[in-house]
Amino acid sequence: MITGADEYPFHQTPEPMAYAGTDRNFYDRYFFNGYSPDGEIFFAIAFGVYPNLDIMDGAVSILHGDKQHNFRASKHMQGERSVLQVGPLSIHIEQPLLKSRIVLADNDSGMTIDVTMTARHAPVEEPRFIRRIGTRSLMDYTRMTQNVEWSGFVSVDGNRSELDGRKVRGTRDRSWGIRPVGLPDPQPPTTGGLSQFFWLWNPCNFDDYVAFSHTNDDEYGRPWNRLGAIQSIGGNIIEFDEVEYQYEWEGPTSRKIKELRALCQSEHGDAVLTFRPTATFFMPGLGYMHPEWGHGTDHGDLAVTQDTWDVHQCLLDPRFLHIQAISDVTLEFQGAIHQGTGVVEQMFVGAHAPTGMGEGLDVDRS
Repeated sequence: MITGADEYPFHQTPEPMAYAGTDRNFYDRYFFNGYSPDGEIFFAIAFGVYPNLDIMDGAVSILHGDKQHNFRASKHMQGERSVLQVGPLSIHIEQPLLKSRIVLADNDSGMTIDVTMTARHAPVEEPRFIRRIGTRSLMDYTRMTQNVEWSGFVSVDGNRSELDGRKVRGTRDRSWGIRPVGLPDPQPPTTGGLSQFFWLWNPCNFDDYVAFSHTNDDEYGRPWNRLGAIQSIGGNIIEFDEVEYQYEWEGPTSRKIKELRALCQSEHGDAVLTFRPTATFFMPGLGYMHPEWGHGTDHGDLAVTQDTWDVHQCLLDPRFLHIQAISDVTLEFQGAIHQGTGVVEQMFVGAHAPTGMGEGLDVDRS
């Protein structure tokens, strides 16, 4: 099956680009977010390709006041990976690793966007994510992350926000490999399914720096994937040897972070990042853990959907555990203090002994 993607010298196997190895769950995904320092603007975009399911899907969500507006689309891609478009949503790579344009053309959702990201620095390659349940590979993927600046506009319900000149920054990532996608496995591992997942991801932007930290912990609080890094704009990246987290929670039985501190140590100097969330974005709007529009699910040749959520109602719903909390961030580094903006992405399911989280959604910090 020869497609337009075969024009590019990116093959990794003897097969045409339409074929991606042998694992059903192979995926290739884009993620973007953007925010203004005053909190007026927050938007996010996800776009996924699932070659062995022959599906391409994408989503756009915009926070506006106390509402989150969501657009989602899915199609059968007929093996063609070179055209990144699903219905009115498209991605245009103008300069690899530097500049991409994302367009959501006119549609029935009341949302349109035409935004261009420009990278602020070279991408950071996060450690390889490999997680098994018994002998089964649950995850095996690579992700690169970049902080960016945005130009263009976003519009929802006739309210148009111009991004140019407003210091609208954000983060984009690219990940590819194996994750659970599409329908659940009809024969899960004999040792059981995934009952514990502790995920924290915190990219942030400052005028002169970008900074990153993330962790995946097991139920005892031991990290199986963790990174902390900082980079001055135009300078070299510093990866920290140790990253320790301190948490303040919204309540004694809450799984939602009220304040987060990342204590980072390296031979080049220590850094402290303090995150104070100001608003909450719900990742199911982009398909993450969505009961109907999960990534890679089959909705036919072409389907689109849209909905609007009340943010206050979502906060009370236990199904909306996967969030990005838009945050004011303070960086203390090399004797100076910098103010910026970032996100605290979190998904906490099951036990995590250091924070008092138990099985399921139980929490005991008494």
